[in-house]
Formats: sequence, C-alpha cells, structure tokens
Amino acid sequence: MSISTLRRSARETVSGLPPGFWWLWLSTLVNRTGAFVLTFLSLYLTLELGHSAWFAGLVVALHGLGGVAGSPLGGVLTDRWGRRPTMITMHLAAAACAGALAFVTSAWGIATAVLLMGAAMQAVRPPINATIADMVPAHDVRRAYSLNYWALNLGFAIASLGGGAAAFLGYRTLFLVDAVATVLCAVIVFLRLPETRPAPRSGPQAPTESAAEEKVSTLTVLRDAPFRTLVLLNLLVCLVFTAPWIGLPLTMADQGLSASSYGAVIAVNGVVIVGFQLLVNKFTDKRSPVLLLVLSSLLFGLGTGATALAGSSVAFAVTVVVWTVGEMIHVPTNAAATARLAPKHARGRYQGVMGMSWAVAGFVAPILAGAIVDGPGPDVLWAATAAIGVLAAAGYATRLRKALAEDEDVVAAPVPVPGPVPSPAPAPVVVKGGDAEESPVRT
Repeated sequence: MSISTLRRSARETVSGLPPGFWWLWLSTLVNRTGAFVLTFLSLYLTLELGHSAWFAGLVVALHGLGGVAGSPLGGVLTDRWGRRPTMITMHLAAAACAGALAFVTSAWGIATAVLLMGAAMQAVRPPINATIADMVPAHDVRRAYSLNYWALNLGFAIASLGGGAAAFLGYRTLFLVDAVATVLCAVIVFLRLPETRPAPRSGPQAPTESAAEEKVSTLTVLRDAPFRTLVLLNLLVCLVFTAPWIGLPLTMADQGLSASSYGAVIAVNGVVIVGFQLLVNKFTDKRSPVLLLVLSSLLFGLGTGATALAGSSVAFAVTVVVWTVGEMIHVPTNAAATARLAPKHARGRYQGVMGMSWAVAGFVAPILAGAIVDGPGPDVLWAATAAIGVLAAAGYATRLRKALAEDEDVVAAPVPVPGPVPSPAPAPVVVKGGDAEESPVRT
C-alpha cells in the first residue's frame, strides 16, 4: 500500500464529521492523557504507602464496583439533565476524587475516593456516547465511535509514559495532574460542546408523548428484548476481554517470565490500537454489525484461548495482537449497535445499561480469573475464555441478526396512486440507524 493511498484512507476516515464531534474527541484525548490514577494506583498503594497487594487489588476492584452504579446513574442524568451538564458534573466529580487521592492516606479514605471516582468516570460515558449518536449522521456513527476510542487509547498510551515522571515528581503530583487534566476536559465541554439532547416534541400529541418518554426507566430498558440480549452478550465478551489483564501476568510468571516481559507484552495492546485503529475502521466501514460482532467474539476467544499454548514472550505477544484486533472491532460496533437500538429520548439510559455490563465485568472478571489460576490453573482459565468467546459469537449470529438488520432497513414511502384519495394516509415511518422515530418502549 502506497503512502498516497494511506493518506487518502486517513482523510476519508476523519472527514465529514461535525465540528462538535472533534471538540468531544479533543476532550477525550485530554482526559485520557492525564489519566494517571488507575495506571499507577496499585504501585502507589504498595510502594509508597506500604499496603499489601491484596489491599491494592481490592481498591482497584472498588473502582469497578463504583462503575456498576455510576453507569446507569449517568444514563438517567443524560436523558433528564442533558448530555452537557452530566458530562461537566461527572468530570468535575472525578477530578475532585483524583485530587483527594493526592492527600488522603487512610485506607478508608482511599477506598471511598476510588469507589466514587469509579462511579463518576463510568457515569460520564453514557452522555459521551449519546452525544455522538445525536450529532453524527447514522451512517457515520460507527466510524465516530472508532475515532473516539482511538483518542482514548492514544491518551492512555501517553499517560503510561508518565511512569518515568513518577520517579521525579512523585505519585501525588501525577494524581494532581490527573485532576487538572480532567478539569480541563470539563472546561472544553463547557465552552465548545453544544447540548444535543432532543428537544421535546411539539404539536397536539406532545403532552402524551412527553409523558410516555418520562416513563422510560432502567427497568423499562431491560424489557427491550433485543437490547437485553445485546447487553448480556457484551457482558460475556467483556469477561473474556478483562481476563488477560489478571490472568496473563500470572500465567507468564508461572512460566518463569519476568514482570518486565509482561510489561512489554501487554504494551502491544496499546501500540496496535494506536497504530492500526484507523486501518481497522476502513475495513469495518459499511459491513454488517452482526458479522463484526461475531468476528470480534471469535478473535477474543481465539486470542485468549491460544494463551494456554504460548511458551515465550513473542508467542504471548501474538495472542495479545489477536484479541486486540477483536477489541478494535468490537468496542465501536457494540456502541453503534446500542445507539441503533435506542430511542432518541432514551439514548442515555440505553448507553448507561450497556456501560454497566463493562463495569460488572471489570469487577467480577479479576476475581474469577485470580481464583481459577490459583485453583484449577491457567489452562482452565484460557479454555473457559475460548468457550465463552465462541458462545458469544453464536449468540450474536442467532439472536441479533434480525434485530440489527431491521434497524438498517429503510421503509420506503408508498407510491402515490392517481385518483381521489378518501382520506390522508398516515406518514410513513423512516427507520434510519439510531435516529429512528419509534415508540418510547421497544418490546
């Protein structure tokens, strides 16, 4: 592939999106560039404060537990307050928690700050995803989610380089930098990002429709059968995706490989995403979401399952490449599918429930992975992740093919027939991606 072809491909990938999206993209990049807390929290707790590794693992798990509550909360606030106020509030709350960690040293204080930080960080995702679905044309939504995910990983890669700075500045200084970056992210949203929440409908039926919209709750969202299936299948994929972050270092250590070897292997994940996400976008553009979800699930299962066969750092790195490609395909496709299935007025709640599946996996998978490695052994863990990946792929292929295909269809208007018309015909419903005009509750 020539340089000119690559340049043309890059231009096509980033062109045609509204200015508001790029301000949101910039806020994501700024926020993740300063994301030092989670990267160095376990080292800070063990090396700086002298806590045990068990306590450090518990605190990291509390961050995920906070996200279980924060995600649906952010979804509800996104639909009630609006996208912009929810983002600003939750960014400032996360900044306050990051700043508190620079000064709080008691075990209870640290645990509380991390728990609340997990809730705030997860609560900001539904308004971000809802804003993208609001402002980007339906045929470009998946591409927009991919670009935003690329910004997230690019920022995280930059933040990871802060490990060297920790030796000179100290962990507390890095946490303060995290707080400042998050505040700056909130400022960008406040100054440059418009509110995109759909305005209440006007007309004779507006009071009835508005009342119906107010009745949509998290429980109502869970009654949407196709979306509930999407959430449960995503939970399975998230369990597979999260397992290597705990099981891989333990497996490599069991084979006598050093911690530095693990660091080099897991760094492949970020390098592949930053280097090849735009090319993957080109491959996935215009393809069936069900096909992509099946493919990503199989890649997750194949990559993690092959870990049981790896015996060197290079082999482990290859397995990481395989499931990382699955990650690059799955994350934006799943977010776009969520936006497609969600009514416009309930996009926040739908994204909140979907985010909860990620948070639950982030809390449960580390515990299960550790228990399996300590018990039956790492080979059982990787066999289980392979089986779950295949199961998820089968679920996408058999349970969601019709639902997602219907959302891609466009119902054409009836052809006018010459002659008198007894009464006005009802206007046709045009279903186009996430902007479909539909009933407040999907059943």
